[in-house]
Amino acid sequence: MTKPFLIIQLRPEDETADNEFASIKYYGGLGDDEVVRVRAEKNGLPPIKLEDYSGIIVGGSPFNVSTPAQEKSAIQQKVEADFNRLFDELVQIDFPFLGCCSGNGLLGSYCGSSISTRYGEPVGATNIKLTEAGKSDPLLSGFPETIRVLLGHKEACDETPPGCELLASNDSCPVQMFRLKNNIYATQFHPEGDAEGFIVRIHVYKDYGYFPPESAQDLIKAVADEHTPEAQSILQRFVDRYRKKPG
Repeated sequence: MTKPFLIIQLRPEDETADNEFASIKYYGGLGDDEVVRVRAEKNGLPPIKLEDYSGIIVGGSPFNVSTPAQEKSAIQQKVEADFNRLFDELVQIDFPFLGCCSGNGLLGSYCGSSISTRYGEPVGATNIKLTEAGKSDPLLSGFPETIRVLLGHKEACDETPPGCELLASNDSCPVQMFRLKNNIYATQFHPEGDAEGFIVRIHVYKDYGYFPPESAQDLIKAVADEHTPEAQSILQRFVDRYRKKPG
């Protein structure tokens, strides 16, 4: 037996949360007995003993870090405070962490980057380019210099967070992936994303302001034939690198 991975989710809708959870397990090569699931959007984060886990993977969220404090719901404020306390612990010991999309904003903000809507990107697929540091990173080494990813976000880091290494970028959103210390990662894109999952999200989020509702069918057609194998393999590499046996 190995220590499980803690999967933290922030999506209020069961349909999208369940699809995301299944995708993280599938592309991470994780069995049911290798994961512990937390739906943080319900009650925030429970007490977490890092020594009980191999690593932490965080999914996406409709919450935006850049929303003015007075407009954030009580649960969003609790989630952000809980994550800041979690980061205090895991950054100190360089504990394995992979934040996907919302994790980028949460970790980037914690590290001191400004988060804004300046580099938001529409729902769909795009190309990102690995930096020199990215080409030599264990999660990305051996990839083509340019890889295809699925994404869709209203906000992003305005610059590489202080003290972090930029691993991937593009013109529309300069901070696509970064690493803090050796083991703490964040992606602006969705490594767990695939066409099936994004079609589910397009249906559910068509009235959330990510795109004009009338464009939903065009977006579905656009992502239907997209393939992002390198992005998805990041999850498998993360899991393979950090699986730990108890003791």
